[in-house]
Amino acid sequence: MIEILESGSFNTVQDLGRPGYRDIGVSASGAMDPLAVRIGNILVGNDENAAAIEVQTFPFSLRFERRIVFAVTGADGNPHLDGTELLPWCAYVAEPGQVLELKQPPRLARSYISLGGGLDIPVVMGSRSTSLRGGFGGNAGRPLAKGDRIAVGEDAEIAMLPASGLAVVEPAVALRDVFPAAVDGTLPIRALPAGEHDLFAGDGEAFWSQTWRISSRSDRTGYRLSGEPIKPTASIEMRSHGVVPGVIQVPPGGEPIVQMSDANTAGGYPKIAGVIECDLWRLGQARIGARLNFVRSTHAEARAVEQAVARYVEDVRQTSRMVKRALKTMA
Repeated sequence: MIEILESGSFNTVQDLGRPGYRDIGVSASGAMDPLAVRIGNILVGNDENAAAIEVQTFPFSLRFERRIVFAVTGADGNPHLDGTELLPWCAYVAEPGQVLELKQPPRLARSYISLGGGLDIPVVMGSRSTSLRGGFGGNAGRPLAKGDRIAVGEDAEIAMLPASGLAVVEPAVALRDVFPAAVDGTLPIRALPAGEHDLFAGDGEAFWSQTWRISSRSDRTGYRLSGEPIKPTASIEMRSHGVVPGVIQVPPGGEPIVQMSDANTAGGYPKIAGVIECDLWRLGQARIGARLNFVRSTHAEARAVEQAVARYVEDVRQTSRMVKRALKTMA
């Protein structure tokens, strides 16, 4: 069991989401940075889809009520355990009564706390993710709040960690040759032209060439972008169609909306592009006010990035197993 001691608004329980229900209007939800959740779960010995805590408003703190393995991944919130500074992207063992604290990260938007055994809360439609709009999943469909107590599953690997913890190289470093770095503070996000791209003619090129800023009206449903408006060459009327995270729609005002983890299941705005899936975690870590530009990609490039990420995840999994196996043999 853990107890929430301090939490800002909109911190929630998330796993990798609940796909398969868009046809009845249910968003997939899930972590805004799914790669951080996958790596955190591997470090603590969970299935990659185990539920974790997504922290996007700080400060945040919790108390462990029993001995638990945990890891903090994603944004570096300067984690401290009973006042002792910890490394991010590293699994540790917490003793009963110890307090984990996170502060506002200097960069990036969201930290994730993975716990050995996973958060033991009800599964709704195949997932423990919180749907705030739907009011279900996670912590009774609402954000975490001071005083909440959440059960944690049984942890089979608590005795198989080095005393100093088990760390991995974070994806932004390990995959720096795969993910282009920000240039002058502007984050490059790769995307593919979408169904209505050609309807924008000259403004279509303006979409790719300009720098966009993430508006304060953004949330887990979608990132609204501020910049020079773009519009199709002629007024068009469209039937609503299915959308998924990463789809970039252009409403009548001309400022694009990128669908995110709590994406709408359908919409009638024209689609100019779609963010490649493996760049969505980087976008999910971009903060309000951050600058970004879209880089035209290809299906071949998107597939190559996907394969590189898969190799990284497998390397983390194999290294974690090797260390734990060696410690078990020595015990």
